[in-house]
Amino acid sequence: MAFIVLEEGESIESALRRFKRKVQQQAIIKEIKKHSIYYKPGERKRMKSALARKRIRRRMKRDKEFEY
Repeated sequence: MAFIVLEEGESIESALRRFKRKVQQQAIIKEIKKHSIYYKPGERKRMKSALARKRIRRRMKRDKEFEY
């Protein structure tokens, strides 16, 4: 769990900025979004393979550009 300690004379705005940065670094929001929706195992497998195909296509496109 992310928490910060307020320093003497620190404004709320700067403390909130520090807290948001810490939450982002720990990927808490990403983890919450990941667990907020239930995907069936078959659906999760299809999504994983679709992402792999997308990654491969992107890599092939990048490699093709550097061939010339």
